[in-house]
Amino acid sequence: MPVSNEPAQKPVLLLDLGGVVLGIDFHRVFRYWASASGVDASLFYERWTLDQAYKDQEIGRIDFTQYTTHLTNALGVTMSLEDWRCGWNALWTKPHDEVAATFDELKRRFTLCAFSNTNAEHADSFMQRYPHIMGQFDQLFLSHEIGFRKPGADAFLHVCDLLQTEPQHVTFLDDSQENVAGARAAKITAHHTRSEAEVLGILQRL
Repeated sequence: MPVSNEPAQKPVLLLDLGGVVLGIDFHRVFRYWASASGVDASLFYERWTLDQAYKDQEIGRIDFTQYTTHLTNALGVTMSLEDWRCGWNALWTKPHDEVAATFDELKRRFTLCAFSNTNAEHADSFMQRYPHIMGQFDQLFLSHEIGFRKPGADAFLHVCDLLQTEPQHVTFLDDSQENVAGARAAKITAHHTRSEAEVLGILQRL
């Protein structure tokens, strides 16, 4: 039987972005919107939800302008599109630089990929803010581009299909227990992380 000279495919390391690689704080969004609109921040805490319009934006069914129209109607708050946008992109804190510093070594052993529930507006923002980090990924699977969002097992299986790899060859890290459960339902090895230190600990053990 002939022996192939092609190298074996590397296993895949699949990382969530917000919370694992990039720091986020949604309180910053609500504070900005409250200041820009002149309403109390409690309105956003009490009435903003991860509703169907939010999910539709994350799978590319609606764009940011359509989403802000929905927010105006749902929340009873009027702002300029630019204020909605500036507030929406205020969620970034700082990247997890110690995590990113491990990427060079990890890429010797893994195909390094990201799978993130996001939207075109946020994606444009983090690609512009953190090109030194985003450029290190071999592939990015962004929900609004692939039409699937976590936590569904079907979303993870779709990513595996795009990667042309089996779930058992994928290791996934996410700060959401629900997303980790979805990955495990797809037979992916998945780890729930709650801090940058936990992410580093897992990466160092791989």
